[in-house]
Amino acid sequence: MDICAQKKEIYNALKIGRHSSSPKWENSQDSRYLQYCQVCQAYKAPRSHHCRKCNRCVLKMDHHCPWINNCCGYQNHASFTLFLLLAPLGCIHAAFIFVMTMYTQLYNRLSFGWNTVKVDMSAARRDPLPIIPFGLAAFAATLFALGLALGTTIAVGMLFFIQMKIILRNQTSIESWIEEKAKDRIQYYQLDEVFVFPYDMGSRWKNFKQVFTWSGVPEGDGLEWPVKEGCHQYSLTIEQLEQKKDKRVRSVRYKVIEDYSGACCPLNKGIRTFFTSPCTEEPRIRLQKGEFVLATRGLRYWLYGDKILDDSFIEGVSRIRGWFPRNCVEKCPCDAETDQAPEGEKKNR
Repeated sequence: MDICAQKKEIYNALKIGRHSSSPKWENSQDSRYLQYCQVCQAYKAPRSHHCRKCNRCVLKMDHHCPWINNCCGYQNHASFTLFLLLAPLGCIHAAFIFVMTMYTQLYNRLSFGWNTVKVDMSAARRDPLPIIPFGLAAFAATLFALGLALGTTIAVGMLFFIQMKIILRNQTSIESWIEEKAKDRIQYYQLDEVFVFPYDMGSRWKNFKQVFTWSGVPEGDGLEWPVKEGCHQYSLTIEQLEQKKDKRVRSVRYKVIEDYSGACCPLNKGIRTFFTSPCTEEPRIRLQKGEFVLATRGLRYWLYGDKILDDSFIEGVSRIRGWFPRNCVEKCPCDAETDQAPEGEKKNR
């Protein structure tokens, strides 16, 4: 029963999610509140985001999961979360079987002396003999499988806990990050305002029902959502547009002084750069000496930004972006005077 349930949720997470692309948004009155996707050539619906892996916009996108080779979004969020619940339960069941197998097999092979305990793995001292022989190789394989089961239980169980935590706030992983950046923006500019997440219904049960239903079909159409009293239907997208404007203001222009091949962990850029490579699926960009990049965030030894083509930057046109080593670039004189640091240098995320 447990295996059948796991297979069903895996199938739903794989199959249903492929139909989660957001359609074109042609309402001219609302388009001023929406972000425009240059790749899909369409306006993004509220709570939708473009996935570089799937090469399309996904409704209520949470993240792209490499294990199911698909995005977790509006239509398969519940199935993916149930999969995260059933996988640890299945591993706990398997771990119990492994433990009982080793216990029953070793019990018949143990001999206790006054000061010693001996284990005879040659054959079991019982009649009749076991159908499946349990030798040293089988014991090692069972012990290894037990370790995998326990490791999977802990790792996937933590992912389930994280998913449930944001579901009970009626958020996605991306929206949780947007809310954090909104608070950071308000604090950075010392604005007299408070960001209120518009989709939190104020009750964990109501938030829970936004994702999980008895029919398995999520509520709504994925385009319009119930919002908290006093919030606008496009409050979140308006905040995203403000954050994009803020990112352009706080970005820093750099000039490339050393060539960079785009390698994930470059050996020729220093030992610290090699070992502090960002643990992310975001790409690295190849740089050549003399080019310019616009850095929007960074770590201690790495920066993330857009390559500027033809010595100009037009958002949505020249979007070659990714990570690159910090020691390959230097600040342009005009930006060095302003002394603005890319987002992330002050707060290493």
